[in-house]
Amino acid sequence: MRKASSISAVLYGLVRGPKLNSRFNAIRCYCDRTVSNSRKLPGPLTQYKRLVEQGKLQHDPNQEAVASQLENLLGRLEQYERDMEEYHTSLANWEKKRENERRRILMEEAENKQKDDMWTSVNNQGNKLFRRWMSKKRPENVEPGVGKWVSYLNRERKLDSIVGRRPIAPAAPKGLYIYGNVGSGKTMLMDMFYSATEGIVKHRKRYHFHEAMLKINEQMHQIWKNQVADKSLQSSIANWIMSLPFDSKVKEWVAAEENYKQQVQMKNILPAVADKLLLDRQADQKGGSILCFDEIQTVDVFAIVALSGIVSRLLSTGTVFVATSNRAPTDLNQDGMQKEIFQKFVAKLNKHCENVLIGSEIDYRRVIAQNQRSKDQDHYFWPSDNIALEKFERKWQEVTNQVGEQITSSTISVMFGRKLEVTESCNGAARFTFEYLCGRPVGAADYIAVAENYHTVFISGIPRMSMRIRDKARRFITLVDELYNHHCRLFCFAASSIDDLFQGTEEGALFDLESFQFETETEGAKLRRDVLAEGNVSSGGAPTGIVSMLSGQEEMFAFRRAVSRLIEMQTPVYLEGVHSLHPYFQRQRQEFENITAENLQPQLSF
Repeated sequence: MRKASSISAVLYGLVRGPKLNSRFNAIRCYCDRTVSNSRKLPGPLTQYKRLVEQGKLQHDPNQEAVASQLENLLGRLEQYERDMEEYHTSLANWEKKRENERRRILMEEAENKQKDDMWTSVNNQGNKLFRRWMSKKRPENVEPGVGKWVSYLNRERKLDSIVGRRPIAPAAPKGLYIYGNVGSGKTMLMDMFYSATEGIVKHRKRYHFHEAMLKINEQMHQIWKNQVADKSLQSSIANWIMSLPFDSKVKEWVAAEENYKQQVQMKNILPAVADKLLLDRQADQKGGSILCFDEIQTVDVFAIVALSGIVSRLLSTGTVFVATSNRAPTDLNQDGMQKEIFQKFVAKLNKHCENVLIGSEIDYRRVIAQNQRSKDQDHYFWPSDNIALEKFERKWQEVTNQVGEQITSSTISVMFGRKLEVTESCNGAARFTFEYLCGRPVGAADYIAVAENYHTVFISGIPRMSMRIRDKARRFITLVDELYNHHCRLFCFAASSIDDLFQGTEEGALFDLESFQFETETEGAKLRRDVLAEGNVSSGGAPTGIVSMLSGQEEMFAFRRAVSRLIEMQTPVYLEGVHSLHPYFQRQRQEFENITAENLQPQLSF
């Protein structure tokens, strides 16, 4: 049997405390990761230098320079956290005072409304002289016939003059937008920084692009759903309005004004998504916030509009933003989609972030792991012959015997209430065919569910990719991204070596619009279809705005990234981190800690 000829990896590592059995913990931090160790971790520059000294990283001046900038940013976060705590205290007081004043103004308007109704009933009697006399006495601030929008704006202006405008968030330290080639160390350095912020800043999130887009989509869907179906808001409004000392007609008017205020606040949905999803700020928690965003990209209209609205909101409210990408900000949208929105987004990024290029052309996943070869690298089996298949099957039996349970079929939950059938699974290990995962209309939501539920994944029947199966190739790239991001152990049975897996992509551009829409609805396929509908179709039949996404550098970036990650996933450094970093084992440890705490509580009480 032949194996991949180039097996290498970039190391994400940090020794916490004394060295134990020459092992170390790889750093791959996630937004939902809980760190049980309360000790303050060293900064990214210290982590980087330590790994270089240990021979686990090859020194690169570009990487060290970025690590130094991240170290400087880390040093400014403690004062920033204190400033943001004071700001949120002021903001909470301002919001409370403004709401009290708003209700007082509304009650004054309601009283005048009730008086106005009395005058209207008198006027209906037809006494013209009395009507003219009463009209002179009509209060100036009552505005019969004026639309709710004007009334709302007038009320807001009064509140601004009485309470003052919303407190301005203190200037946050400038974040970093790190870009460069595949395997240059962008994600490694960002994750070193993210791990070091534990215990310094309360609100920390770390997302990969696919996960962020799905969560944004899910949150938007939930908000829209609540607007239609949620009756709790109506009941809460009705409860305090019903107790007001006004007649039913005035109460109806007050309720209509309250409902309109809620509608106005919910019209701009992206800021609401940013506040509730990415920050997930609780009412009783104050402080700063950091968003680390891996592989930022603008692949379609939805990505541009969502990223622009949400990131702009976060930056405007004091969030520190650290991102990685293969492209500079100005090069993210080479197809010119939603140009005006995109330009505002870039302007906001440039204002709040330093753009930092890691100028290395080297893929360190290959270089560094040259000396990290494992004695047991049977994770990628090729070519598609009986010898390789037999070894692949033997490995599946070995793994399932180790976990010690029967192989069964199961169903796992996917976003938006969907389900995915898993025909073969066993205590955190699962087996699929390439066609099942990549030959059907599934996408990132399904792959995230697989990655979160299974620490070990077997995939058989992986073909050599070509433009003829571009839709399957793109799905496979997304699948590899999510398995890698969740630190899964991956076993493959493929037709070619890792390096040759995507060589067929140079066959030429086949503008198959159907294959471009492979994503499920949860991935925003509806919005992607809008891209096709709005694009100018050229004489060749392809929208000119998406040609480069179908056959150009975006796909080549993705192919190179997939190859680089597949190579790293075969190395000892990566494999050692599976047990400590995969969500499956993290949940087990959390459950064990909870059980231990429950058992200790009675003893402590005694």
